[in-house]
Amino acid sequence: MINSLSGRFLILTVIFVMIAEVLIFVPSVARYREDFLLNRLERAQIASLALLADDMIDSALEEELLQNAGVFNVVLRRDELRQLVLSSPMPGEVAATFDLRDATAVTLIRDAMVRLLTPEPEMIRVIGNPFQDGGLLIEITLETTELRDAIIEYGIRILILSAMISIVTAGLLFLAVRVLLVKPIKGVVGHMQSYAMAPEDARRVIKPSASVTELREAEEALQLLQTQLTQALKQKERLAQLGGAVARVSHDLRNILTSAQLFTDRIEMSEDPTVKRMAPKLVNSITRAVSLCESTLAFGRAEEPAPTLTLFNLAELVSDVLDSERLAIGDFDLSLSEDVPGNLMIRADPEQMYRIVSNLVRNARQAIIGTGQPGEINVAAHASEDAWCIDVTDTGPGLPKKAQDFLFQPFHGGARKGGSGLGLAIAEELVRGHGGTLSLLKTDETGTAFRVRLPMGDVS
Repeated sequence: MINSLSGRFLILTVIFVMIAEVLIFVPSVARYREDFLLNRLERAQIASLALLADDMIDSALEEELLQNAGVFNVVLRRDELRQLVLSSPMPGEVAATFDLRDATAVTLIRDAMVRLLTPEPEMIRVIGNPFQDGGLLIEITLETTELRDAIIEYGIRILILSAMISIVTAGLLFLAVRVLLVKPIKGVVGHMQSYAMAPEDARRVIKPSASVTELREAEEALQLLQTQLTQALKQKERLAQLGGAVARVSHDLRNILTSAQLFTDRIEMSEDPTVKRMAPKLVNSITRAVSLCESTLAFGRAEEPAPTLTLFNLAELVSDVLDSERLAIGDFDLSLSEDVPGNLMIRADPEQMYRIVSNLVRNARQAIIGTGQPGEINVAAHASEDAWCIDVTDTGPGLPKKAQDFLFQPFHGGARKGGSGLGLAIAEELVRGHGGTLSLLKTDETGTAFRVRLPMGDVS
């Protein structure tokens, strides 16, 4: 409780409210003391009016009047010449005199605190202005025990009321902070923890939803940071893979270009009739070198953006992919088929899904055509309880052993002889960006099958 934001806010609220109540308590006590003394002055003035009716009153009546007024002596100065006096025996000498006529707030507060902190009873003299212009001055003498007891009782009531106000105020503020601040902050923290588990998954990037301006700005800043970090991680991964492949690529490229150079030298130095036979080899060697360089450079500078997830019809996308592949097949005996429900809608990035399916189908096409044997490629899809599954199956020769050992790793062996493996690596990266998986279901001499699995729900 103490270490939580809401707990500390609760404690600080109680403390601050109590401090505010103390600041109110001090002048309130001073005001109460002043009212108490003014009340005694008024009662004493009323008691002294008995002298106006009869200048001579007996001692018993005088004592009763003083007891009702709560004082020992009363001096009421009516004008410069006349004054009325009521008196009774005092238990002690006057210890202090207080003039309420021109007392400042600081003086009243000081006198009230001194009285509150002085437990011993004292005799005090109080001077004030008569009420209703009943004279020039009134002076009374009283004992402080009743005054101090009344101040303590009043102070206790004030403290109890202050404590109740503090508790209620702190409780309400505690609930408000929990709902308006702590809960949204916990939501942001939860998104950060979820994102940290799989930074490549675009579904884990926070979507700003806070209604509080400051929190929404924080969510938007976090969204931008996560988006940039996801792209940076992908680029870093590609650059790391590229760096590891540079040495191998350079070696292969040197051998290819050396062969091309030998053929070129032979063409320039000789009129040998075999030139016509060597020319195609030269062209093929240079073509392989250029292709390898282009693939390497394209992979190194690629920057895959985070997928934009939308609902779209998968059957239409698969049809577009297969129509494009049919143009590349030409007259070769290779059939393309699809088994995708016409009403199947999936939530993904259409452009990236096109590339994923296209890469898988193209790899299968190139592998089958490379064998020179007829074949078939099928794209099927279905929806399970929590995911969409897309299967790409072919009747090709199967993946080479090296490709199986380094599946989805570029430059370690492709799906066909001479391939770089970039197609599978890019497809797997795009699927991973959707929070899904690309897996190899089977591969042997009868064919190969890949499955793309995309989860339906958002990350909680």
